[in-house]
Amino acid sequence: MSLLTDGPHPQSATSGARAFARLGGRPANDEVAPAPQAPRQQPEPVETVTLGKIGDFLELDLGRLFVWLRRGLLASVALAGLGAAAGGAYAVLSPPKYTVATDILIDPANLQVVSDDLFQQPGQVDNALLTAGSKLRVLTSGNVLSRVVDKLNLVADKEFYNPNPSPGLLSGLLGASKDEKPADPRLAALSALSARVSTSADEKSFVATLRVSSETPDKSIMISSAMVDAFKAELATAEADGAGRTAAALNDRLDELKTAVKQAEEKVEAYKREHNLATSSGELVNTQTMAQLNQQVVEAQSRVIAAQSSYDELVAAGRNANTADTQGSAALTALRASAGALKQQLDAQSMVYGPRHPTIVRLNTELAAVNAQLEAEIGRIVAAAKVSLEEAKTAAAALSARAEELKSNVFGDNEALVTLRELERDATSKSTIYEAFLSRARQVTEREQLDTTNVRVISTAVPPAARAWPPRTVVMLGAGAVAGFVAGMLLAVLFGMIRDMRQSPRRRTASATA
Repeated sequence: MSLLTDGPHPQSATSGARAFARLGGRPANDEVAPAPQAPRQQPEPVETVTLGKIGDFLELDLGRLFVWLRRGLLASVALAGLGAAAGGAYAVLSPPKYTVATDILIDPANLQVVSDDLFQQPGQVDNALLTAGSKLRVLTSGNVLSRVVDKLNLVADKEFYNPNPSPGLLSGLLGASKDEKPADPRLAALSALSARVSTSADEKSFVATLRVSSETPDKSIMISSAMVDAFKAELATAEADGAGRTAAALNDRLDELKTAVKQAEEKVEAYKREHNLATSSGELVNTQTMAQLNQQVVEAQSRVIAAQSSYDELVAAGRNANTADTQGSAALTALRASAGALKQQLDAQSMVYGPRHPTIVRLNTELAAVNAQLEAEIGRIVAAAKVSLEEAKTAAAALSARAEELKSNVFGDNEALVTLRELERDATSKSTIYEAFLSRARQVTEREQLDTTNVRVISTAVPPAARAWPPRTVVMLGAGAVAGFVAGMLLAVLFGMIRDMRQSPRRRTASATA
């Protein structure tokens, strides 16, 4: 329909005229101006697309847009059908994926077996979070995945490693290299398993979720269970390796400490032999002997004092002495009793008879004999006391001389004892360190045999109700149809824009009003 004739679309004609005026034609109000003289007809030049024309062209109106969409409606419907068919084919032909989830409680604190454990328990919240995060990272580490690949022999599973893969469309078009070496089966299975597992952590607890995907529910559950077992084994192995390295380092150090203790103790014994420092019960023998001699000297002096006192008393008292020595003499006691009896008889008879009476003479003779014996016994006791005094003095002098002789040795030993104590302290400190290392090494060696990891599965994997990918066939059909239809509409708009930009302004305006 021509723009100069009245038609059923005056609004479209007006907008087309304005667009034409912007693209370089006559003004929109030229119909009221006087018509100039018609020039000679010349051929229309070929329209070129410039940035200015593109900017003017982008100011579209709904009329032109509807024209483009109407022209591409059949193509859009066809693409919608193709998209639905492609979506349905993908839903039916693509291998399904079933995803299972396992909830694991990863306690950052291990089981407390001993008070001074080798591995320190996390105290602060930040340390606990870092510890739990590190353990969670181990769950999907290469070591854990390698354990699962070896345990389940995933190299033999075509889902994880296909020795003869069919070339894809892109590989077929580009052409695969004949010199390309096949991938290592174990690495390929490891990479495929890594792509099918994922983890997520709860922000408010130490619970982590392990998700595993495979082509069958049973396989997903089996892989999930194997990963949990491998995760626990890896944590226990890590702790055992740490304890083993510590035990080995301690054992290596123990040999050096043992040698140092032996050398220190040998130095102590050599110094004792060199300076004749014999010890008994941790004390020098000379010191003990000196102490005993001092005690003996004191006792000897006490005996001298006691003997001197007894002797002086005997000498002063004479026959009337009453000391321990006289009391211990039975003969002296008997003589004193006889003398007493004779004295009583003599006194009694003297009252009756005179001094020359035979009875008085006899009694005096007997009393004199008894007194002579009594004096002899007292003399004997005094002589014995004097002998005891001399013996006590001699013993005390001998002990004092021995103590004086030993005193110089003790002073020399005390000077040597200062160095000896320094050597003994050095040997004792080295021995203490050696015993501490030995005890710790044995404890760490036993710790290596214990599994103190605190990881528990609080929710085991169960078969899923439906596959995780691809979605249901109905959903894929609808999605494919919508995607195809939208692609068709976009292509219709694109081709319409390209076609209108290559047309002359008059034709473009006419097509917009058609």
